[in-house]
Amino acid sequence: MSHHLFLFLFLFLHLLLSLAQVFSDIDADRSALLRLRAAVGGQTLRWNTTAGSSPCNSWRGVVCNATTNRVVELRLPASGLRRTLPPNSVGNLTQLRVLSLRNNALSGQLPSDLSSCTYLEDIHLQGNSFSGDIPDTFFTLTNLLRVNFAGNRFSGNLPTNFNNLTNLRTLYLENNTFTGPIPDWNNLINIRNFNISFNSDVTGSIPPALGNFSDQSFLGTSLCGRPLPSCPSNGENNLSDGAIAGIAIGSFSALLIILCIAFVLWKTYRSRKVLPHRSPAPRSPAGDIRTPDTEQYNWRNNEYSETKGSDGLVFLGKEDEVFSLQELLSASAEVMGKGTIGSTYKAYFESGIQVVVKRLKNVSVPEAEFRAKIEEVGSLLHRNLEPLRGYFYGTEEKLLVYHPMTKGSLAAALHSYGMSNQSLSLETRCRIAVGVASGIEYLHSVGSGTVHGNIRSSNVFITEDYEARVSEFGLAQLVGSSSSLNGYRAPEVLDTRVGSQKADVYGLGVLLLELLTGREPDGILTEEDVALPDWVQTVVEEKGTAAVIDPSLIGREESEDQVVELLLVALSCTSRQPSGRPSAADVVRRLRKICD
Repeated sequence: MSHHLFLFLFLFLHLLLSLAQVFSDIDADRSALLRLRAAVGGQTLRWNTTAGSSPCNSWRGVVCNATTNRVVELRLPASGLRRTLPPNSVGNLTQLRVLSLRNNALSGQLPSDLSSCTYLEDIHLQGNSFSGDIPDTFFTLTNLLRVNFAGNRFSGNLPTNFNNLTNLRTLYLENNTFTGPIPDWNNLINIRNFNISFNSDVTGSIPPALGNFSDQSFLGTSLCGRPLPSCPSNGENNLSDGAIAGIAIGSFSALLIILCIAFVLWKTYRSRKVLPHRSPAPRSPAGDIRTPDTEQYNWRNNEYSETKGSDGLVFLGKEDEVFSLQELLSASAEVMGKGTIGSTYKAYFESGIQVVVKRLKNVSVPEAEFRAKIEEVGSLLHRNLEPLRGYFYGTEEKLLVYHPMTKGSLAAALHSYGMSNQSLSLETRCRIAVGVASGIEYLHSVGSGTVHGNIRSSNVFITEDYEARVSEFGLAQLVGSSSSLNGYRAPEVLDTRVGSQKADVYGLGVLLLELLTGREPDGILTEEDVALPDWVQTVVEEKGTAAVIDPSLIGREESEDQVVELLLVALSCTSRQPSGRPSAADVVRRLRKICD
């Protein structure tokens, strides 16, 4: 009898100790997540942190193992996270398998204690601003299968320690600032997906182990060798002295000619009048020429009473290139276009600074409400939103100031306004679509009443790396009701000042259709001039999917399948009933799954 009692007590004590250990471990995970929340904010501020609440129950992005009651996945993509990952936060989630913090505004170096997460298999940190060297401790995570560090600012020589990650199947390092040659990563025998594009200072020959990947994996680098052109040989110089002398004389002559041309262009620039250019005439898909009203606007023809005694030009955030209102009014400018809420100009300062200025029209709110709204818009920061640089409120004029984008607007790139007709690849359009949707998802995550209100391709700008930047968010509420949204306007919207998140999703869906078909929603689509979603539905039913898709996207079988899936997402967004449309978060999730 005593033997059985002893056995029962032993098992009971063992169970108590096990339960205590389980609760202790989840408490440690909870503390680590709270430390992360305090440091990076964003969507983590919505976690229910009341006493007794468990991260395994309702904390967005946190997934636990049902058996061990430990955090095994942390997924917070495009969640408005900012600043630096602190130590003793993610690194203390020692049972973590998946870490996804992509498309936020995180910066600084990776915490060295990440090496404590020895079970990590997937790391997705693309689309942030992480910088510096990858810490050596990172390369002790030998269970890693997928690593995506694209679109950050990691620098330094490419580490040889990637050889330690022998299970690695996916390695994306594009759009960083790595330098030097690619080491011989001969141990990466399981690698299936690799990209190091747009690291301009990565040099030397491509190791044989990576030579089987396509040239798309090495764009924008200084690499050579298979699959890129062969590296130059180091043989002797076979040019004669006469040939060398000829080359030197020719080069000197060419330099003189270039200097003369540059001098003439400089003189012309210095003497040019305000607004010497006209906007290029857009060409519609059907081939008709539509000449926009390229209003010639001279800043100096307007009087601003606010400039007397006070500049009135307000800059938002940290601004390195500050200028006065008078300098802005005296700058040369050219019309970029006219939109729903006003005209857009590019201003050129003699110092070389360039800015984009939007001149608002029909502002229908008082000054206090205007300034409060602009300050609110200026506080919304996301990788895929074009930040507002500054503004001016005057009796007659209201101006917004932005940074210029090198690639211009999506409308110009997609419809070749004044450009060479170079079609955008499906991969690029996917990248742009995910970027736009991520920006809208972030806006909607701020609050139920936060909307864009004017989604259209002319309000999407493209960076040098074809990253999407959405502009004009929240401004539709400042101006009088307009009907000029046309093809992007949801059927239920009667007043453009009263938008909704479901109406934003409709506009996003129309923009996706524009990306896939290459047709302008505001252009003449058919003889009946029907809306783009209705036209797509009709043509698909009568002639099939291929009849509506941009011909430049048709080719490979796998691309056609991808295009069809994207088309289905776009059509679900443009449902005539708001309740039938997905949320922006669902759109981002579906686009990432398709485009990845």
